[in-house]
Order: sequence, then C-alpha cells, then structure tokens
Amino acid sequence: MLHYRLDGPEQGQPLILGPSLGTSTRLWQPQLQALARTFRVLRYDLPGHGDSPADAKASTIDDLAELVLEAAAAEGMDGFHYAGVSIGGAIGAILAVRHPGRLRSLTMICSSARFGDPRAWHERAALVRAQGTAPLLQTAPARWFAQTPDPGIPNDATLTGEPRNGRALNDQLLDDLATTDPAGYAACCDALGAYDLRGELAAITVPTLIVAGREDPATPPPHARELADGIPGATLVELPAAAHLANVDQPARVTQALLAHLPAATGMRVRREVLGDAHVDRAVARTTDFTRDFQDFITRYAWGEIWTRPGLDRRTRSCVTLTALVARGHLDELAMHVRAAVRNGLTPDEIGEVLLQSAVYCGVPAANAAFAVAQSVLAELEQEA
Repeated sequence: MLHYRLDGPEQGQPLILGPSLGTSTRLWQPQLQALARTFRVLRYDLPGHGDSPADAKASTIDDLAELVLEAAAAEGMDGFHYAGVSIGGAIGAILAVRHPGRLRSLTMICSSARFGDPRAWHERAALVRAQGTAPLLQTAPARWFAQTPDPGIPNDATLTGEPRNGRALNDQLLDDLATTDPAGYAACCDALGAYDLRGELAAITVPTLIVAGREDPATPPPHARELADGIPGATLVELPAAAHLANVDQPARVTQALLAHLPAATGMRVRREVLGDAHVDRAVARTTDFTRDFQDFITRYAWGEIWTRPGLDRRTRSCVTLTALVARGHLDELAMHVRAAVRNGLTPDEIGEVLLQSAVYCGVPAANAAFAVAQSVLAELEQEA
C-alpha cells in the first residue's frame, strides 16, 4: 500500500495528485491550499519514496496505477480527478486508458507518452542500485528547476501543516531525492523504461490538460505536444521559465491552469461567490450518495460552465435568472437568487424593475408572488446588515 496524505473537505470532489520520480507528497505544496479549498485531495508517495515502503510491486506503470487505485478505494474514491507530474502524469494516463470510468479529468505536467530510450532508464536503475541516489544529486537541480526559488511563493509548511525546516521547497525536494530508497527508485526507473503509451493516446476520453515547461530538459515541449495531439480535445499550456518541476518553478501559473481545467473547482468557487458560503456549506452538508451526482452536475455545468462564460456579467445573469424563475414559478429558487442578485451588485430598486418587467411578459399573478418573496428576502437582508 502506498503512503498518502489527505487534505480538504471530506465532501469535496476527490482529486488525486501524483509526484515526480525522486520526490514526495510535498511536491504539490504550492498548489495544495488552493485545491484543498474545494477538493478532497489525496497525495501519494511512490514506492520507496517519502513514507511509502520500497517493497510495493512497481515493475510497470500499470502496477503503479493499480497501487493508486488501492489508495483511492481505501478512501471510497470511486471516481476522481487526477493530476500528476512526470511519472505521476504517466500513471494518470494509464488510469485514463485502463480505467476510463474512474477518472473525471486528467492533468499531465511535464510528462510524456514515452520517456526516451529504455536503455537509459535501465542504466540509471543499475547506477542507483549500486551507488544509491547520491550521484543524481549533482544533476537534479538543473533538470528540476529553471530559476531560483522565490521566498514569497506559497510553497512551505505554513500552508500545509507539514513539518517545516525553514528552507525553500527546492532544497526540501532534493532532500527527498537523497533519502529515496534505491530499490524503490530503481524499480520506478525500470517502469519508465517499459512505458510506451504512444499508440493508445486516442483512448483517453476524459477532459485532459497538458502542461509543459519550456526549459524542461527531461520532457521538453515536443513531448507535451505529442500528448496534446494524440489525446482528443486535450488542452496544452506551455510555461516559460519552467523546467521539469514546473509546478514549483511556476506555482501560480500551474495553480491557475488547474483551477481553470477542473470544472468542479471553478464551479464551486463561483457558486460560493454568488450564493455565499453559508448557503453552499448547507448544500454540501446535505449531500448524500443519492444526490451527490446531481450536486456535481450543478457545480460543473451551471456554475463551472455557464456562470463563468464571458458573454454576460454576473449582474446581467442575475436579471435573466430572476426572470426565468418568475416565469416558471420556482419561488424557493427565486428567494435564493434574490440574495444572489444582491451579492452580484443589484440594488433593491433594480430587482423591483426586473420583477415589474416580468409582470408584463410572465403574468401579473407570477410577478405578484415574486414581489412577496423578494420583499421578504430583502427585509431579511436589511435586518442581517
């Protein structure tokens, strides 16, 4: 069983984050705070890395994917979003091909459909088995990082509650490499040498984001373009000043790309901004196995795809929504969206104008009931203020 850490709300959408070779769960520290606001985040260690035992079967990427599924099953994650860096991204691609019903979306960062000549991986595996990971420490910084860490970026334990040693994340990740079990590292090298998904990319049907670092010497941008060209509908983002660990080199840009890609994250953020935390928290608390898929549908489709479109601002969308609810007589929803309209900047007088307009085209009885609901909600808001 792989070691893993859990963060975020228990009712949040499951999101599994996969590490790069030689790193640990803390690779994702720069993105964790933003993702854990909405998602139930599971970060895992590869065999022999971090706190995972080295004896876990890891001779192929398929083996590693099965270990990830075991961790997901242990936490009741039947379906989940997945994002991974390098080998972590390859594991996600295997999951998308072999278990398409389990993934809701896929993100591959600085990854590939084939990581170069298998002989090079077998040679590295032999080196590490003989001498440990120490010889790799001389070349790792140039492969992993394109720039000096910014002490202002949110990449330390102040955001995660993890043990803090006061040093930059770059140095902490190099510590991870230094302490990785040679057998576990070598097994992952052999798995990378045997991995070749070039002929199966078209089988990946989940929404997919590909992120490349333009200064990545390990998986340069052509690797990402091959993925994006081969996976139907995939989105490609290339980041300047980013090497192999692009999420550490460019933490804000990678976080932004993930939040734009993950519809549940975007949808939940907009839903909270429009309806308020109190309402959304109540809705999340009431979610059951029976209603979970419907709540996910609302968050992804209504809030993540429609309310975020640039064609109308939120004030206008509130006006349209109020009118539609009056027309259909959905008074409970109308009360909720009167509050939302105020949050979106409409004044009571403007809401009254919308309802008056609705009286002409939706009928006086419908508008009469709507005015009563709106007046009650506005009075409540005035008292709360």
